[in-house]
Amino acid sequence: MIYNVRGENIEVTPALREYVEKKISKLERYFEEVPNSEASVNLKVYSDGQRIEVTIPLHSLVLRAEETNDDMYAAIDLVVSKLERQIRKHKTRVNRKSREKGGAKYAFAEMEGTTSTTILDEQEDDDEFEVVRTKSFDLKPMDSEEAILQMNMLGHSFFVYTNAETDATNVVYRRKDGRYGLIEPQA
Repeated sequence: MIYNVRGENIEVTPALREYVEKKISKLERYFEEVPNSEASVNLKVYSDGQRIEVTIPLHSLVLRAEETNDDMYAAIDLVVSKLERQIRKHKTRVNRKSREKGGAKYAFAEMEGTTSTTILDEQEDDDEFEVVRTKSFDLKPMDSEEAILQMNMLGHSFFVYTNAETDATNVVYRRKDGRYGLIEPQA
């Protein structure tokens, strides 16, 4: 795995880079073959704390987690724990599907002392997704500014619409920092 460690408002010292690489490399034990991907690590320092964002694109999923803490080393430990939970959860779901459908196993390695059924039992509540409401509506052509206004008017945190210029389905959403984000499909 290749590590791309960047810092915003912080100098990435060799010790900090080594700590990040050491901790994230522990995730490699969850795979039968080490993924050939680039782990993007972004370290940020704000006045109210320090944040780490980690993104690891894999074959069939993207592992992504972020954590904020007063101590950067503690934030690194917490984000690695989040990523481990994501991997275990995904592995359980994939193993369950392969047992049900008789499909091929995914590239996750079996961990010593744990079987997929014990992980399944531990996380059975986490893996159950229940759709409690289904809603359908017409996507109106508009620009992103109008979509943000509609979203705010409805009091929602996201809004799905058709981009009037590209005729593609887009999503605007409110970020944790209060600003707005736009999701659009690749051409």
